[in-house]
Amino acid sequence: MNHDHYSDDYITDILKTVKTIALVGASPKEERPSHRVMKFLQSKGYRVIPVNPGQAGKMILGEPVQATLGDVHEPVDMVDVFRAPEYLSAVVDDALAMTERPSVIWGQLEIRDDAAAAKAEAAGLKVVMNRCPAIEIPRLGL
Repeated sequence: MNHDHYSDDYITDILKTVKTIALVGASPKEERPSHRVMKFLQSKGYRVIPVNPGQAGKMILGEPVQATLGDVHEPVDMVDVFRAPEYLSAVVDDALAMTERPSVIWGQLEIRDDAAAAKAEAAGLKVVMNRCPAIEIPRLGL
């Protein structure tokens, strides 16, 4: 797939079918983008599971924080990544190792790694990079 452009239909289909999101890099700090995006997604009806090893066992926006994707013991539809681009490949590996794989890997703004995307796509996952669902949802009127 060409990750320089996504059709509105592709993004809309993902955002309409996803219900549960694991947010890797979640922060308890209100000023952090990951915190604001998590809160926004919750306000739109998504279940968001925060993932952050430094916050494991604590709560963020009413949800218990998991240390790793491997600690998430329920199915997730999408992994939303708030980590530097060089970590995207490892997050994809962790997602592929989950008992029930997500159907989508979403890299936030400035998060892009074409090799990691190719690995995820080869395993049947959809991939979005360098986009934010909190921007796409209002833009698409969802």
